[in-house]
Amino acid sequence: MLSDVTLGQYFPAPSFMHAADPRLKLVLTVFAIVLLFSAGNFAALAVAVAFVAGGILLSKIPFKLYLKALKPIVILIVFTSVLNIFYGPGEPLVRFGIFRITRAGLLNSVFVAVRIVLLILASSVLTFTTSPTQLTDAIERLLKPLAKLHVPVHEFAMMMTIALRFVPTLLEETDKIMSAQKARGADMESGGIVQRVRALTPILIPLFVSAFRRAFDLATAMESRCYHGGDGRTKMKVLHFGGGDWLLTGAAVTVLAVFIALNLLVPGTL
Repeated sequence: MLSDVTLGQYFPAPSFMHAADPRLKLVLTVFAIVLLFSAGNFAALAVAVAFVAGGILLSKIPFKLYLKALKPIVILIVFTSVLNIFYGPGEPLVRFGIFRITRAGLLNSVFVAVRIVLLILASSVLTFTTSPTQLTDAIERLLKPLAKLHVPVHEFAMMMTIALRFVPTLLEETDKIMSAQKARGADMESGGIVQRVRALTPILIPLFVSAFRRAFDLATAMESRCYHGGDGRTKMKVLHFGGGDWLLTGAAVTVLAVFIALNLLVPGTL
């Protein structure tokens, strides 16, 4: 069910990650992504895995929710992994027709699959432990230097956060529309690709109408509350670094040092 998708949802909990500064969590998420795509061997990748796993443990979010976050991209992970099996230099272990499987291809397939999984998990740690309001403040504060170049930082941060917040809402709306159409006798699971694409028309049109209606209602509500952007606005909760944030920063620096050492000293896998 589409309502099971956890992308963009926030789950409050009394955890170390929930209490951390949202700016730091956003930076550490980007840091984890850089580690994943900079790893050149399995030893360095293991450091990135440990870093993301530490964030998952500190979040105190049930692991089944992280598994739900992976559920929508299972097909993508499998497809990408299978595709990468056939691309690798060296002597083939198995050959059939024009296809061949090599040791490098198998390693590359595992490497890519782990990267995709960790990418989703690292992003989920951020969204699960950071409310939309905190995420808006973090993005705005991090991009604040661009305001001197007349970049609408506040509006940009607000749009990003609203878009992220409405992902689960639109998925739930899609699920309701699909159930309503099936109750009216719509067949969305049989036939070829063309028939299935045509069957989506009764879903997409009401979904777009609902999305525009929600956007209009949100804009009206913001205007009625005299919202005029970030000029002159104050913060009810001012972001500041605490002792736990400095511990996370120190841990990230340590992970970076170990990662660089393993990346340079251990022979490359790919």
